[in-house]
Amino acid sequence: MSYYISQVQQNFWHGKFSSFPNEFVHAVSTCLSGVSQSPFDSLNLALHVGDQSPDVLTNRRYFAASLNLDARDIVTPNQVHGDRIVRVDDTHRGRGALSYDDSIKETDALITNTPNLPLMLCFADCVPIFLIDPEHRAVGLAHAGWKGTVKRIAAKTLNAMSSEFGTQPADCLIGIGPSIGACCYDVGDNVIAECQSNFPSNVGELLIERDGKTFFDLQRANEIALVDAGVPVENIDTAHECTCCKSSWYFSYRAARRKGHQETGRIAALVAIRDF
Repeated sequence: MSYYISQVQQNFWHGKFSSFPNEFVHAVSTCLSGVSQSPFDSLNLALHVGDQSPDVLTNRRYFAASLNLDARDIVTPNQVHGDRIVRVDDTHRGRGALSYDDSIKETDALITNTPNLPLMLCFADCVPIFLIDPEHRAVGLAHAGWKGTVKRIAAKTLNAMSSEFGTQPADCLIGIGPSIGACCYDVGDNVIAECQSNFPSNVGELLIERDGKTFFDLQRANEIALVDAGVPVENIDTAHECTCCKSSWYFSYRAARRKGHQETGRIAALVAIRDF
């Protein structure tokens, strides 16, 4: 299993997980080949960051079309670093696709078993988590910043899929996408305390002391949460790419701040079930 970036058109790229069956459409976007202007250049896919809405909608059309999907079908939430999970179906089709005000409120994970219904979340250092259930043809997508990570939103999303669709953790395939890595994510006392409280057996590997600072390994923490929930280690595919280090490829809030920008664009993670 591996995460890789593939070129689908001239200067248009998708991050992909080789472990996912072809019956599931998925991609992580990059920041390349869109129409947004600085500091959102160029494939910003978020409507809530101060970019021009017509540019974002053009970018969404480009991104969806590159996956043979219609951007008007996208379902996307208003992410708040919580742990609310919403099951969506055809009645939600298009929620948040064209207007941020129409997005699903205060939600950080979506699940569905409805074919051809694209789920999309936005990121700029937080962890994208794909959950694929080939047995029941169901999918989930979660947003895990440090708050979502310590709340174990990945495991809670899996539990929601189990309740709604009968998903068994042993059958589930996981993709943990690019996010800020332990190389760059130095944290303060409040985050350290939350990690110690919620991952008491794993503090030694999750909190890394270096140069007088403490760094938090978000990707590894989400792996641990999913293994604790019953997902076999071999079913978890982790990108091991840092958005801050690779800010020429991905939007990174921390990298943008270091350059003097107070805002930046957002990459997206998208998943849908093919309608054969």
